[in-house]
Amino acid sequence: MVHTNKRFWEMLCQKVRVYSQAVMYRYSRKDNITIFGKHNHNDPVECCLGKIKDASQLRQAFKLLDADFFNDSKILEMAKGAKELNIPIYRANRKLVARENGGLHDPSVLVFNPEWTGEEAQGAPKRFSCPTLSGIQKPERDEDIAFMNVLELGHLIQTKQITSQELTRIFLHRLKKYNHVLESVVSVTEELAYDQAKRADELLGQGIYLGPLHGIPYGLKDIIAVPGYKTTWGSETFKDQVLNMEAWVYKRLKSAGAVLVGKLVTGSLAYDSIWFGGRTRNPWNIEEFITGSSAGPAACTSAGMVPFAIGSETAGSITYPAARCGVTALRPTFGTVGRTGVMSISESLDKLGPFCRTAADCAFILDVIRGKDPDDLSSKDITLHDPFSVDITKLTVGYLEDAEMEVVQVLQLMGVNVVQFKLNYTVDSVQGILNLMMDVDMLAHFDEWQRSGQDDVYEAQDKWPPELRRARIVPAVDYLQAQRARGKLIQEVRGNFTVDAFIGNATDWERVCMGNLVGMPVIVVPTGFKSISDPPPANSRRRTTITTGIYAPPQHDHIALALAMAYQSVTDHHKQRPPIDDLGPDDSIPSHSELCTHQDNSVFKKQGFQDAVELEILEL
Repeated sequence: MVHTNKRFWEMLCQKVRVYSQAVMYRYSRKDNITIFGKHNHNDPVECCLGKIKDASQLRQAFKLLDADFFNDSKILEMAKGAKELNIPIYRANRKLVARENGGLHDPSVLVFNPEWTGEEAQGAPKRFSCPTLSGIQKPERDEDIAFMNVLELGHLIQTKQITSQELTRIFLHRLKKYNHVLESVVSVTEELAYDQAKRADELLGQGIYLGPLHGIPYGLKDIIAVPGYKTTWGSETFKDQVLNMEAWVYKRLKSAGAVLVGKLVTGSLAYDSIWFGGRTRNPWNIEEFITGSSAGPAACTSAGMVPFAIGSETAGSITYPAARCGVTALRPTFGTVGRTGVMSISESLDKLGPFCRTAADCAFILDVIRGKDPDDLSSKDITLHDPFSVDITKLTVGYLEDAEMEVVQVLQLMGVNVVQFKLNYTVDSVQGILNLMMDVDMLAHFDEWQRSGQDDVYEAQDKWPPELRRARIVPAVDYLQAQRARGKLIQEVRGNFTVDAFIGNATDWERVCMGNLVGMPVIVVPTGFKSISDPPPANSRRRTTITTGIYAPPQHDHIALALAMAYQSVTDHHKQRPPIDDLGPDDSIPSHSELCTHQDNSVFKKQGFQDAVELEILEL
């Protein structure tokens, strides 16, 4: 089916190129003389158009634009105007702003504002009151340290039970140890990590403590620029790219004393989990691929390779990987976190957010990275109340039909008023609106990539290439109509959001599209496990994770965070560890080459993940 669709799109896009070029450079006949002047035989487009004899041949192109209602004389008039007026403007604009790919410079001045209340922050945003811990002791085993949450690790550093350099060594080792099978790391930033860890230890020795992230290792999705290291965007085309700029979110984390240990896998050009080095796997079931482009941050956090990581979402790239890997992750309100130095898909949809072990970790990491980025027009000092101070007994929380009822019942027992809920709206083209807008925006940032034919070597030919070819023929009028339809959706969602928050499936595609179009926050929370499909006969420890989402209105991230923290305070699903070293006595684990073809290998019978890693090293 994929191959058939791919072939269909190739044929369609070939026709689209010819017809769309014809629309831009049309000729008409009047006494056998072109009305556009002398034909330029050196221009391949004009040579193609020289074969067009009348408007009827151009009408086919207008059908692709859903605009074949013009008569012949109007079509020819439009052709003349397009060649003489429009195309020179197109080319001049591209020369000004579209020579570089990725949308790192010259952002659009059309800025999306998700806020519903009109409430503006007064001065610098008030910071959260991060809880303090006591009585936390350093475990004897490195593995137990690796699965501690950030608050616990911060306590160990602050009380000098462990140094940042020791902690950095543990996580660098785990990144190298497990990456061969999970394929979740692009670059290990070892030299930078030890430099930052040494600095953190020196500051602490001088009595300077920067806060909960002081000396804590972490990873960044590899669409986020860090000077001196490759920022590959997951693509073969850009795999050697080094951007001489510091992403704003990296600056924030560095100023808080955090230690960067790795650039983590992004799906190629932030699409799904296929990248130039392979495809990232799920630590809970390594025969399963992760869905969503923040695959590296999700896998590495789940496997204890980093305590936390920063990922991004345009349409599901935080929620899907978090759900697959069973980690807690926050997609914040649009505009909460600045995006300077981050590859752009859509300036009105892209968001950065944390992958963590706990909702509390998500809360104070958000507190560190939020705020106005002077070079990101969409970012702002959003007013967020302190999630650690929310009285959940005063909240009314809805639950949808697909909500995990354990979460509902736990919160109800904790005094939350829970009610059945359905978020109604009449806009029935939500998924189409998001796809159309996202594809056109992406093409604006990768115009040169497509024009130079680099899409022909893209890792997944059934993904960005056909979508962006289709985006090439979206009329500007209909792009703006989609924005207006988005506005109507936002008005209806706002009018029907009659609870303080609601609980529901975090990976329902309609809800993913709606939430991203509206700009609303959601936190993904692990709620349990079930057996994998087609499991070994017995005693396999591999599992499929179960999660749910807690949604709040824009600029009410603190509500979702507070509810998630409350749930996790009395449950332990988020504390479970994936079976990365011991799949079980009756499970088998394939070698790397066989994993790629989904075949089993009895050689690995009764052996754990480490055996596969060691074999991988030998094979390499």
